[in-house]
Parts: sequence; C-alpha cells; structure tokens
Amino acid sequence: MHIDIITALPDLLASPLSHSIMKRAQDRDLLSVRIINLREYGRGKHRQIDDYQYGGGAGMVIMPEPLDNCIEQCKAEKTYDEIIFLTPDAPRYDQKLANKLSLKANLLLICGHYKGIDQRIRDHHVTMEISIGDYVLSGGEIAAAVIVDSIGRLIPGVLNDETSALTDSFQDDLLAPPVYTRPANYKGWEVPEVLLSGHDAKIEEWRANQAEQKTKELRPDMLP
Repeated sequence: MHIDIITALPDLLASPLSHSIMKRAQDRDLLSVRIINLREYGRGKHRQIDDYQYGGGAGMVIMPEPLDNCIEQCKAEKTYDEIIFLTPDAPRYDQKLANKLSLKANLLLICGHYKGIDQRIRDHHVTMEISIGDYVLSGGEIAAAVIVDSIGRLIPGVLNDETSALTDSFQDDLLAPPVYTRPANYKGWEVPEVLLSGHDAKIEEWRANQAEQKTKELRPDMLP
C-alpha cells in the first residue's frame, strides 16, 4: 500500500510514522508513506498557501491554487483509489472503514489547516471525507496519523500475529474483553480461573460474554 499525505506542517507527521508498527510496516516494504509539503506549491517568495475567506469571518483558508497544483501533480504520478480530506465536518471514522481502506493500493490524504480548504477543492478533487471525532483539532496532521496507523496495522504481514487485529475492539461490533498476563497472582489480584484452565472453548465463551457485557456497559449504542 502507498499513502501520500499533503500537509502544511510536515514535521508534525515525521515522528508518528517513524516508530513502532508503522516503522516496521515501512521497513518490510508493506507500506510506503510520502509526506508532501504544501508550501512547496505556495505563491510568491513567501510560499503563501492561505488567504482571507470571502464574506468575512475569523480564520484563514487554504487557497485552491497551491492545493490544486499539488493534487494534480500527485494524480499525474499515481492513480488513487481515494482522495481523502480530513475534516471535522464529515462522516465519522470507524473500524469498518479502516478495514475497507486497508484493502486499497493508493490513497491520498489532505490535511486541512487554519479554517479549512477552499470548498472547490472538496467539490472537484476529494472523493471521501473523514472525521476522527466530534471535536476540532488545529489541523489534519494528527488525524492523518490516526488513519495511517489504523489501516497500516491491518495490512497482512505488518503484525507478527495477523489474528491479533481480528480480535481488536470494533471488529465484531463489540469492545474487546479484558486481558491478563503473568503473574497469575499479583498483590492478591488474581487472573480469572477460566483463563488458566487451558479449556479453549470455555475461554472463548468467557471472552465473548465479557466483550458483550463490557459493550453493554460502556457502548450500548454499538449493540442492536
């Protein structure tokens, strides 16, 4: 999988994508990520990429020209399955969409900044819009890192145990059950006996019941 990310602040993305599982994915050539500095397409000697919005109001807006030029150059080099704009005024991201995007070959992510981007870019270039939650961030860079991490870990071969991702929260419309590790007794805090039994069927039944109970208590909206 290849992901291009257009951003006005490339340094914000350097660290999240160069450690842990994302680093492993790139080292194994299972995922490639290119960070594109929008200011390289800016206007004039100051590389201007934003301007005041028509109609007045607080906040600057990323201009159409530099972003359009950047996107057009990217499209000339690669065919994208989706061109995604990360913005709070969009459908909310979830695991089902992460699963779907992990099957794509090429994605282009656009990070908003300031008050957002000119609507004409959204109308003519963007094929999908994503919000990672009902709140506002200073820009789309953190959201882009979330998207890359959530889909990158689903690519076969990225995780050492590929079944791990299949048992994560939300994969089966439930939250994940509690997990325990050694020692079995710590400060008198004991691991549930069923997990020490070695009885696979009973362990799976316990986990399913715990997942359903946890979801009912914390996220009842997920249950039918």
